[in-house]
Amino acid sequence: MGDYYKTKESVEEYIKLAKNVNRQLLIEKLKQVLPLQSSLLEIGSGPGTGWKILNEFYKVTGSDNSSEFMNHLVSKNPDGNFIELDAISLKTEMKFHGIYSNKVMHHLKDDELIESMRRQSEILNSNGIICHSFWKGEGSEIFKGLFVNYHSLLSLSEAFRKYFEILSVEEYKEFEDNDSLLLIARKK
Repeated sequence: MGDYYKTKESVEEYIKLAKNVNRQLLIEKLKQVLPLQSSLLEIGSGPGTGWKILNEFYKVTGSDNSSEFMNHLVSKNPDGNFIELDAISLKTEMKFHGIYSNKVMHHLKDDELIESMRRQSEILNSNGIICHSFWKGEGSEIFKGLFVNYHSLLSLSEAFRKYFEILSVEEYKEFEDNDSLLLIARKK
């Protein structure tokens, strides 16, 4: 995934960059399909902004693969439930009703994304829900030392359909019109 999220300086830079990102739209969409107070894994909790909102509605376990972000999360939310977790292998024995990520899965190569989907289906309860956002586009690039894999409506549907019934894939605006995709699906 690169070293960007591994240093204290880059984590502090990211926290400043992401502080005005509106996660409410994604969480409102999730609330339409995942009952309140369900157990939820957030992959890539980062600075914890989304985790705090999700925690108002769900029993959230936050996670991150960066020890710097984990230190930040635990220090800012001492009563929170957090685990250090890789988005591909998802090494945990815990089970969840839902899994959520905001612009995390686009750091995975296509084969890694499929492996993550397989693992997500294994740690979800029956009929479990996933809700993930991605950058819309084609190809991939290295941005600030991080791999970024862009997706289309079709590429996401193809990557997820083996393990999940797609409930919706829709475009939305994060910075520019239709620059992002939100996928919501149910475990098969």
